[in-house]
Amino acid sequence: MGQLSLFNLEDLYEFPKDLLEYREHFLSQEEADRLKIHLLETAPWKQRTKKMYDKMVLTPRLTAWYGDPKTDYPLGNGEVDNNLWTPELFSLKQRIEDTFGYRFNSVLLNLYRDHNDSVAWHRDKESRYGNRPVIASISLGQTRNFDFRKKDHHQSKYSLPLPHGSLLIMKGDLQENWEHRIAKSVTSMKERINLTFRLVREV
Repeated sequence: MGQLSLFNLEDLYEFPKDLLEYREHFLSQEEADRLKIHLLETAPWKQRTKKMYDKMVLTPRLTAWYGDPKTDYPLGNGEVDNNLWTPELFSLKQRIEDTFGYRFNSVLLNLYRDHNDSVAWHRDKESRYGNRPVIASISLGQTRNFDFRKKDHHQSKYSLPLPHGSLLIMKGDLQENWEHRIAKSVTSMKERINLTFRLVREV
């Protein structure tokens, strides 16, 4: 089966509301523009190393981690990343919490510099996220497709374009039963920043 689009009435396929919530225009154009420029210029972007097939490789994107004290993010090689909240990120966290009723204590920023940057199929299943984690994802900049597939049924893929200023909330059993990714693209693309707000166990 070919790739389908989420929330497309022609497909008559929608994710259950207990797994996903989506707001295409959560941030206004002006808010999204201002935040993107601010983060590009000020975030302490780093490239994480990850073990794959018995060797350490660089992830094809840059990251930055902000949050409460004792919510470190592992960078690889024994290094961790933790920056205290900036006023802009803390205000956005509170806005999401007030709107949806969830609580977060950290945010992971991913910078996809162009069409060559990506994140492979995965589930956010680390123990520090707990069971049934809620992750609120803000997209800034270039629209990229966010792909989903069942972890035990890879033939069917579903895709949701995430435009500038949109918000996607992943929740319920999504991380248990579904994988997601941002794929590389054959089409030239500009930078995209993704902010994923999380509630993690303090280290």
